[in-house]
Parts: sequence; C-alpha cells; structure tokens
Amino acid sequence: MRSATEHALKVCPIEVSVSVIGGAWKLTIVRHLSDGTRRFGELRRELGDITDRTLTRQLRELEDDGLVHREVFAEVPPRVEYSLTPLGASLQSVIDTLDSWGKEWASSRGLVILDD
Repeated sequence: MRSATEHALKVCPIEVSVSVIGGAWKLTIVRHLSDGTRRFGELRRELGDITDRTLTRQLRELEDDGLVHREVFAEVPPRVEYSLTPLGASLQSVIDTLDSWGKEWASSRGLVILDD
C-alpha cells in the first residue's frame, strides 16, 4: 500500500478515495480500461496529452492500490497489458456518475464536451 493511502486511512473514507483515485489522470485511465484490456501505447494514444512518465506513475499507483492488473508477457519485444481488477471495475458507477455530472455542468453553461 502506498504511504499516501496508508495516511488517508487515518483520516476518513473520503480521503482514502481521493488518495486512491485522485490525480490528474487516474479516473480517465480507469474509464478507458473499463472498455477492456489495453497496452501502454494504446492508453497513451487514447489519453492524448499525458506524458509517458505520468502515465507510468499513475498506472503504478493504480496497480499498487489494487485497481489495475499489469501483465507482462515473455515475448520479444516485451508486451505489457493493463486491465482493471474487480475492485477497479467496481468504480464503474462512480465513473458513470461523474461523466453525467460533467456533461450536465458543461451544458448548464452552454458548453459542449468534445470527448463523446
């Protein structure tokens, strides 16, 4: 368990949630993985502006917290695939709710979200 998550356990459940899924890209990564297994390059292309370093860090944290499974295949060149664990998949309702809320927020201000 990451130290940030361990510290959050001493505060409250909301802090635990923020520690585990907070961050600039984590929920977006989980959203993309909810559509199925992805390789690193696929995720990188789907996410757009994320750097390799940031994607690597976010995936490692999601893996450390038990939301993402990383599978390395003994091939040349090496192949690594990422998928959601059952715990990660349990975030689907949270993702759906945040997706709906974001659309409503944008609509209430006359804005359009292009990622649909």
